[in-house]
Amino acid sequence: MTGEGKAAADAPLAGAAGGRRQFRAAAPPKEATGAAGAALMVAVLVVLASWGTLRDVRAALASLGEEGRLAEALLIIAGLAALFPLIPALRGRKAAREGRQALGNSDVIAARLATAAARTLIWITFGYAAAQILVLLLVQFFIANDMAVSRIFFLLPQIWSSLYLIFKAFWINVYIFMVAEVLVLIWALVVAVARLAPGPAGKPIRMIATAYVDVFRSLPAIINIYLIGYGIPLTGLPILRDLSAESFAILALTLTNGAYVAEVYRAGIESIHWSQTAAARSLGLSYMQTLRYVIIPQGVRHIIPPLLNSFIGLQKDTALVNVIGSIDAFNQSIIIASNNFNLSPVTTVAIFFIVITIPQARLVDRLIERDRRRMRVGG
Repeated sequence: MTGEGKAAADAPLAGAAGGRRQFRAAAPPKEATGAAGAALMVAVLVVLASWGTLRDVRAALASLGEEGRLAEALLIIAGLAALFPLIPALRGRKAAREGRQALGNSDVIAARLATAAARTLIWITFGYAAAQILVLLLVQFFIANDMAVSRIFFLLPQIWSSLYLIFKAFWINVYIFMVAEVLVLIWALVVAVARLAPGPAGKPIRMIATAYVDVFRSLPAIINIYLIGYGIPLTGLPILRDLSAESFAILALTLTNGAYVAEVYRAGIESIHWSQTAAARSLGLSYMQTLRYVIIPQGVRHIIPPLLNSFIGLQKDTALVNVIGSIDAFNQSIIIASNNFNLSPVTTVAIFFIVITIPQARLVDRLIERDRRRMRVGG
């Protein structure tokens, strides 16, 4: 082999060797010992602030005569839980020291790994410390001014004494939104199909459906409930004039939420590719048969999460029926609160709505995540 050929053959090896030498000569990671020390100091300060707040809580409970073994046990548990930010802080400091030691031994790879772990733990410490500070501010808000906020909104004797009456009235809210949800599903689908009526013959139907959606999406639900709940009985129309306040609320909520859900239906139907319609029509199915057997079943599967979101909003709107005199949970709580000059019964209603809403919200999140995984697998 000639000298030039040998030089050309050795060039890639030299380049590779040069690349390795360049990697070894790369800049070492910056030390994280300073940041780890700062994170540890922040964690210690947060723990001390937490213990100070727990001391204030203990004094506030003593002023209310609520001292006892259970309260002491809960305070001790809270005090131990307040130590949690120290765990990632100490681990981060240890990792930072390991990275510094590895760097002193010229082990760049180990130094990079230890430093990266230290920085991750430092940010975890800051995150938990920030969350704990927010909780402390909230607790201080509740115990401020001789626990004025807690006395007004969270007086346990008031909550306990009003629990049965409010729970009994809450079934009116449950009844209203369960019946309204079924009616909304049916009515909104009719409106959505009307908005998609094809051809010149369907234009008048499309115009009426569009006008309905525009009007009822523009009006607040409380106005619709008020107009229907008080207006229809004044008309003296047979049958309608004798309906209960809950029936008028169901009618108003169906009309209002049906306008929103109709748009959700329409989005789901229009998300189905046009080839599905073409294939169904080529097999001899009519337009309505295509919608019934092909398009709507596929479209509904796509819109289950937004439908559940709409129903969460619907069940909260049931509290608006108090404007037409229905004794639901909210109206019952107002009566009790006005008699006792305390808003804790209203807090009881809020707790009921939270209890039934949060599981549904988590179900919506799970369904959305399932659809995302399905789309990634399909893609």
